[in-house]
Amino acid sequence: MPRKYALENDKIGYFGKTFDNLDIKNIKILMDLFPNDDLKFNSGDLVISHHPPLFMPKTPTYVVHSNWDIVSGGSNDSLAYYLGLKPISIFHKQTGIGRICSSTKTLDQFLALVCYKFGAENVRLVHDGDFDKVLRKIAIVSGFGLSNREFIKLAKDRSVDAFVSGDLNHSNAILAKKLGVTLIDVSHHIIELPGLFAFTQLLKRNEEIDVPVEMIDTGVPWKYISADF
Repeated sequence: MPRKYALENDKIGYFGKTFDNLDIKNIKILMDLFPNDDLKFNSGDLVISHHPPLFMPKTPTYVVHSNWDIVSGGSNDSLAYYLGLKPISIFHKQTGIGRICSSTKTLDQFLALVCYKFGAENVRLVHDGDFDKVLRKIAIVSGFGLSNREFIKLAKDRSVDAFVSGDLNHSNAILAKKLGVTLIDVSHHIIELPGLFAFTQLLKRNEEIDVPVEMIDTGVPWKYISADF
């Protein structure tokens, strides 16, 4: 994956031990590498992680992050394909982050699709208007987009009918209500899975890679508390 597409100061590339003369027998694709999982890998494993690890792993690890988000055919285009949307332009043109997509679905229809694809328990909606309104332009950002106040404002400036991403916080939800911007928030981890799956398939189709490639979904980094806790 070309490093030139990565955002400035994004931690991509190799982490951990020296990578000279590696005898790679397996490639493991992960969203996040946790210390306990790192201890389970064997000699000969190469980890490709989407998010930079917050520790120095013992397993050879390579990070493909914002460069995979930005590149054509990467995580944002994969997310659009997964939701049946057609990208028509870049959302944040200065960086290449996100896509604006065309749609013919109403909010009610599209929201039902998002809940079907990602699970209703992982979806939050900020909206004050008509559920029968047709969403002609939908902005998508794989992962973190709703934590960025400037992206909320940009959605207003770009006149999109809905903005789909993850990591919505309280103050940005209030901002969206003030601006009249419809937000569909999906768990950061889950909304990035289509891109991780697409990256795995890309490596599996590469004839130059002659070792097994496996995607491992380690799940969200928290636990849900049951009602009878």
